[in-house]
Amino acid sequence: MSPRRALIVRGGWDGHHPIATTDMFVPFLEENGFEVTIEESNEVYADAGRMSGVDLILQAVTMSSISDEALRGLRAAVEAGAGLAGWHGGIADSYRGSSDYLQLVGGQFATHPGRHPDERPGDESDNYLDYTVEVTELGRRHEITAGVDDFVLHTEQYWVLHDDLIDVLATTTHPTQEYHPWHRPIVSPAVWTRLWGAGRVFVATPGHTPEVLADPNVRTIVERGLLWAARTP
Repeated sequence: MSPRRALIVRGGWDGHHPIATTDMFVPFLEENGFEVTIEESNEVYADAGRMSGVDLILQAVTMSSISDEALRGLRAAVEAGAGLAGWHGGIADSYRGSSDYLQLVGGQFATHPGRHPDERPGDESDNYLDYTVEVTELGRRHEITAGVDDFVLHTEQYWVLHDDLIDVLATTTHPTQEYHPWHRPIVSPAVWTRLWGAGRVFVATPGHTPEVLADPNVRTIVERGLLWAARTP
């Protein structure tokens, strides 16, 4: 049997460590029978010939932009059966100017509420909080999150705008605080899947740094999510 093909597309904002984080999962993919190719530009999506042979797209491109041709290619590849997977801003905060990308993924980063203003040192840890990732009832039965208990992280807690076509495997709750303007707690998806044509989409919002992805719970979820999303031979 020929190996399945995984395409890693990485770039965008360097603060999410697109090279270091994706490199963490290359050995895992290879051990699971994937031939891995890495691209530093999302223009590869516009190459229909290359995309037709891809079984899994692992994207780590925070913000940035995407051409109309590349976006059409990405959507066509997923609809035809290629899996699309990623974590944090590399998939949930990509291409803010594209509503068609948002529709494909099903959720978009809105903010990450920070610590009390008096407790902020003035660096990226301003937005680091202790928060709980809670596995849903669906998540307890799903192959990606089965056997994973609720767990606590100290990192950015994503607030995600989303639609009802996603299957939510885990959530996180943003509490009310005296220094925030909202008036009741907000429950936001933290891990979800989506079916799109013949393809599958997997998103995990934790993953701000390599250290977060090294958390045993996060790593397990991401590894399982990559395998789940990939096209089945």
